Amino acid sequence: MARKKIGITVPDLSGRRAVVTGASDGVGLGIAARLAAAGAEVLMPVRNPGKGAKAVAAIRERTPGANVALRELDLSSLRSVSALSEQLLEEGEPIHILVNNAGVMTPPERRSTEDGFELQFGTNHLGHFALTTALLPLLRAGNARVTNQISISANRHAINWADLNWERSYSGDKAYSQSKIAVGLFGLELARRSEAGGWGITSTLAHPGIAPTSLLAARPELGRASDTLGVRVIRALSARGILVGTVETAPLPALLAATAPDAAPGTLYGPGGLAHLGGAPAEQPLYRRLRNAEDARRLWQVSEDLIGSRQTGRS
Repeated sequence: MARKKIGITVPDLSGRRAVVTGASDGVGLGIAARLAAAGAEVLMPVRNPGKGAKAVAAIRERTPGANVALRELDLSSLRSVSALSEQLLEEGEPIHILVNNAGVMTPPERRSTEDGFELQFGTNHLGHFALTTALLPLLRAGNARVTNQISISANRHAINWADLNWERSYSGDKAYSQSKIAVGLFGLELARRSEAGGWGITSTLAHPGIAPTSLLAARPELGRASDTLGVRVIRALSARGILVGTVETAPLPALLAATAPDAAPGTLYGPGGLAHLGGAPAEQPLYRRLRNAEDARRLWQVSEDLIGSRQTGRS
């Protein structure tokens, strides 16, 4: 049986500048391609220039004349985050859309960022926190929509406040869950601070459900030499239209969160199907682990302290 076509309408984005992390493949590439097709200028900060160039070529093949450009960014390096931030601040162009999409998932052994943070917490959360807070002047100038990509894993486990960097023990699954809870708490605290301070930033959350993207595929650089059993099962289910989504549907919740005119601050978008694993994108209730405003305030302060202690000349 043919799978029902799922899509959304992205409004005209001509004259808008968008930044999408993790846009060299998978969900991020899908987001960047749709934003470019809607007329936005899309900046694609990437760690791997070769993959980035192929992604740009794919977007331009789909949308001739698309206004897309690569920038260098390694979210596991605060030095790299600072370099990109300074470059964009020097350019002085308002940013209208920021999609914090990039991420790493469940390396089997504990790994650290350049700055000594557990890799998933440091990359998925702290890297994006540092980037977003550094770019606040440009985001405010653009009355920006900031969309943070979380995961259904943010509805599991907890923040390990006593050992944020998982130095005493390590569970890849729990550390990944912590990183995505942190991303969600940050996005919600950004919404609160924007409202309280009149920043004009609309901060939303999204998650892609489950789809056969590259997160669980073979990643030798993360110590994963072959595809996991999980991603093989997900591919099989997706190909048959059973329960989970596809590479084409996975970007849609973030696109809706980032571009829908009626998207309210602090809302979460995800697939609307069974258990929110697949299906058409829709607003959904916040996960219980994201509802504690005190946790969000605490995380913001801790994150400022952590990145401040690692960045020369920044507090």
